[in-house]
Amino acid sequence: MKKIFFIIGFMSVFSFAKAQQDAQFSQYMFNGIYINPAYAGYKEQLNVHAFYRTQWTGITGAPKTMSLAVDAIANDGNVGLALQVSSDRLGAQRNQSVYGNYAYRISMNEDGSSRLAFGLGVGAIQLGIDGALLNPNDFEVNQPLGLQSTIIPDARVGVYYSDNNFYAGLSADNLISQYLDISKNAFIPQPKPHYYLTAGVLVPLSYDVLLKPSFLLKDDRGGPTSLDLNAFVIFAEKFWVGASYRTGVKIYTKSYLQKDLSNLNSAVAAVQFFPTPNLRVGYAYDFSIGALQGYSGSTHEISLGYFFNKGNVRMLTPRVF
Repeated sequence: MKKIFFIIGFMSVFSFAKAQQDAQFSQYMFNGIYINPAYAGYKEQLNVHAFYRTQWTGITGAPKTMSLAVDAIANDGNVGLALQVSSDRLGAQRNQSVYGNYAYRISMNEDGSSRLAFGLGVGAIQLGIDGALLNPNDFEVNQPLGLQSTIIPDARVGVYYSDNNFYAGLSADNLISQYLDISKNAFIPQPKPHYYLTAGVLVPLSYDVLLKPSFLLKDDRGGPTSLDLNAFVIFAEKFWVGASYRTGVKIYTKSYLQKDLSNLNSAVAAVQFFPTPNLRVGYAYDFSIGALQGYSGSTHEISLGYFFNKGNVRMLTPRVF
């Protein structure tokens, strides 16, 4: 019971903080459109991919997140288009979003293998609180008894560069929703902007073995800045095995944060497999190494991707995957 109360207490503080947190994915490098609209068209083919993440399994109210995206190119590869939908649940919190994404892709060399893209995503977010899941013995003023929700418009922007061996992206979201007044829904957290910086490189180790290190830096100007460090080894373009380390980092002063917060968060083991040239299957397992170590349950993340016309894609480049 102590374990359950600890987790529920932790999530209550997290859920009703002033900053509305975006969901996180350990396999973010395969879900680029979720964090950057300029990623649209990066794979240079029609593709669909889906992600499901269940965190702290066995704990009531634990986070569950789903994401689905369809991605394609147009205008001879100079335009990327993507539709992305997601659903995130944490305790009593219920959030859904849908974005249409457009990327204008500028060729930086003659064969088009190097591209600089500028992206814009527009859509809507449904923010909700299920009052039935709140504590009835600690009732507060304006606490909803049932499901309370609101739908608000939103936009996000990004820039993305890629060539045969390197990629980098910078993006920001919640650009409109942060300014909309949702105070009538007292228990729904106000969205805040999130900023993402990511980069990766492809390093050939031998003819059939590649190394792909990458990082993701995430900040919302509310909580601790998060850094993901990742490395995958790719065998014969079919099997990936890798690991990640997620930690808090200090890049500027946040005087409003608790002084004794631990930077340790989690370690991740992940695999990706291509049973056919058109199908990708991925799995990641998170190990808590911070304050929740010994309290939280298992965290699992499954991803699927299907690629149309796979044979037309340039091989041995970061965009293949």
